[in-house]
Amino acid sequence: MQKIEIGIEGMSCASCVGRIERGLTTQLGVSAAQVNLATEKATVTFDQPATPGTLVKSIQDAGYQPRIKSAEIPVTGMTCGSCVSRIEQALNKQPGMIKASVNLTTEKAFVEFLSDTLSLPRIHQAIRDAGYEPREPDASAQAKEGNDLRRKVIFAATLTIPVVLIAMGKMIPALEALYASVLSHRGWMAIEWLLTTPVLFYAGSRFFRSGYAELRHANPGMNSLVMIGSSAAYFYSVAALLVPGFFPAGTAESYFEAAAVIVTLILLGRYFEHIAKGRTSEAIKKLLQLQAKTARVIRDGEAVEVPIEAVVPGDRIQVRPGERVPVDGVVEEGQSYVDESMISGEPVPVAKQQDAELVGGTINENGSLTFRATRVGADTVLAQIISMVESAQADKPPIQELADRIAGVFVPVVILLAILTFITWFSFGPAPALSFAFVTTVSVLLIACPCAMGLATPTAIMVGTGKGAEMGVLFRKGAALETLARMDTIVLDKTGTLTRGRPELTDFILVEGREDEVLA
Repeated sequence: MQKIEIGIEGMSCASCVGRIERGLTTQLGVSAAQVNLATEKATVTFDQPATPGTLVKSIQDAGYQPRIKSAEIPVTGMTCGSCVSRIEQALNKQPGMIKASVNLTTEKAFVEFLSDTLSLPRIHQAIRDAGYEPREPDASAQAKEGNDLRRKVIFAATLTIPVVLIAMGKMIPALEALYASVLSHRGWMAIEWLLTTPVLFYAGSRFFRSGYAELRHANPGMNSLVMIGSSAAYFYSVAALLVPGFFPAGTAESYFEAAAVIVTLILLGRYFEHIAKGRTSEAIKKLLQLQAKTARVIRDGEAVEVPIEAVVPGDRIQVRPGERVPVDGVVEEGQSYVDESMISGEPVPVAKQQDAELVGGTINENGSLTFRATRVGADTVLAQIISMVESAQADKPPIQELADRIAGVFVPVVILLAILTFITWFSFGPAPALSFAFVTTVSVLLIACPCAMGLATPTAIMVGTGKGAEMGVLFRKGAALETLARMDTIVLDKTGTLTRGRPELTDFILVEGREDEVLA
């Protein structure tokens, strides 16, 4: 049973209370519902199948407005789809949480919650309890992260390539004799050990930190798998080098190259992912550049330049020729032509006079206008377009939801399979059973380790929507990308959608007269 409080707006009398209580108590799973008119709150005790979402809908159906807050929380430390599932589960367990959606590529959690039951600090704590950190990333931190990744990829690759050449070279008959003449088999293993150790514990330290945190919170993820798989290969090889007599004949082999290659490849994947995120965010930055930074507001009869954030609905604003319209509004004085191609795609400027609507971000061409602000901040058309692109990047189409679900169970299943493999070989395998059990268990972990299924889909969606925005194509939902792959015909309402968006002279054929006169 859960007990939550829901703030309600719009109640005015006892009949309102009765109407809401009747609507709540008829919901399956609700055992008690009390509405207090004075505090404007409903206290509801419920169990499945009722949820905060169904209770909110019941109140809305009764004609009232529940107090709901939404927030976007940056989250650091996520690396795969199982991280997404883990945070979503932790958030959805919170009393008063209506909806929680986590996006791996934008590294943000989107939450809708009942503000009278749940608070943002409590949501932040739930994210921390799951093993991640909610905080506001800045451009310098992202640049630092990119530089650190690049440096460690180069460092890891520099040491991993010789390890691979040594390990693979010993398997080529023509080179095997050459290797043996230079150094003994165990001597080459010792060199691999020296080269692999810094790759694993310096370049790959992030996997060990995150993997340990995941295991500590009993929520194994891809970092845990990388940590366990690479560690198993590394320590198996160290044991094979130091105590070869412990292993069955022919199994005291080195797997240092496997440990080094896993860390290097996954680091490289993380670096590519970081680059993709940076390029995609450029599309949003280009849209933001269309917003004016200041506005000339008339206050006490004088025009004063103020930051765009200080403009409020009802302010009278002046726009001179060549300036961007700062916010949405309605013309009160003046006449001009405004370039609205950023909104409509039409190249011809639109005539504006008294009572005409203006859209923030469009360009005033040749006249001076005075208008009254109607929509500012997040309510402007341009802000809504930017929000739409961001939402599309964060949106989860069906294929990503499937990938997240698979990734969420993949890691625990792999670890369970590894444990079952060890038990089976130890119980029924040939002597020495312990050695064979260890070899086969490590094999299972290594094969499963470099898994990027939780990264592939969200990265593709983010890059796709970002590239689209860069080229003037806006996706209202990420699911549109998935549908678009099956399209064979596209119908557009005007040629400007496909062309440059403005008329151009392509051919000049003279019938009679002089060319310069006709052109003039």
